[in-house]
Amino acid sequence: MRAIVIDAPGDASVMHIGEVATPVPGPGEIRIRVAATAVNRADLLQRQGKYPPPAGASEILGLECAGTVSEVGDGVTSISPGDRVMALLAGGGYAEEAVVDVRCAVRVPDAITLAEAAALPEACFTVFGTVFQLGALDAGEAVLVHGGASGIGTTAITLVRLAGGRAVVTAGSDEKCARCTELGAALAINYRRQDFAEAVAGFTGGRGVDVVLDSIGSPYLERNLDCLAVGGRLVVIATMGGANAALDLRTLMRKRLAVIGSTLRARPVEEKAAVVAGFVARFGADLAAGRIRPVIDRIVPLEQAAEAHRVVEASEHVGKVVLRVAS
Repeated sequence: MRAIVIDAPGDASVMHIGEVATPVPGPGEIRIRVAATAVNRADLLQRQGKYPPPAGASEILGLECAGTVSEVGDGVTSISPGDRVMALLAGGGYAEEAVVDVRCAVRVPDAITLAEAAALPEACFTVFGTVFQLGALDAGEAVLVHGGASGIGTTAITLVRLAGGRAVVTAGSDEKCARCTELGAALAINYRRQDFAEAVAGFTGGRGVDVVLDSIGSPYLERNLDCLAVGGRLVVIATMGGANAALDLRTLMRKRLAVIGSTLRARPVEEKAAVVAGFVARFGADLAAGRIRPVIDRIVPLEQAAEAHRVVEASEHVGKVVLRVAS
């Protein structure tokens, strides 16, 4: 089968189309004829040699995909060949076929195209697992999401709104902030022009938000804690700005805060399956009705994966960049 192959770590030019063996589903797994996948920043790190796949996972890039089931392994009864599905992968999405545990796949509703569905799993399951499971966001509460115009950010705006919460986001331009507001953000802060902690304080009347979803890391730690209300929860999912920072424990004690770290890719399949099942239970009806749709910046052919990586690396996009694998 055709797939994106990397001969050695490096810049986007190291990716090229090659022929690799077609994966075979084991017990409890399904094989998907991939229609589309989407680009995540983890893909960029893996391409650079900085984020190897978990043990046993495909070395092919791609943490999500959507397509049609082509084969099922022993014991699979909930999904059949011919079903349209989207899936959360540990790797393997940049290819014509991908294998995944059936519990990490969800049927694609008729209201959603396969290209749209390919942009949903990583963002939806990440936001649900962090903001709603770990962060325990409740109706009426507020969350601060950094990178509001990203795939994670735009998805968080939608899910938080559907859950009766308020999403406050940061973004790097007035244009991106305006787009976030159009999507339903209660407040969009241009972090290049405003101090986000001051903006959050003004928006909440000094109370703070209940949850912060952070992908920046050390440069934002102190201000993230300042943004939190008493009893607030900081969930860190990436360290794009740095991994090491000093922490004044007295702030945690005084405000009774929780600092939680989370990754999704390396978690055991049973834990991933629990996140997927929890998302379906909470938001499955919204998904089926078409109320959950990704913001897609552009769709490009798999052969142009290098250009897709360049766009994401430069943060030129809003929402997701999708790779079309099959017509």
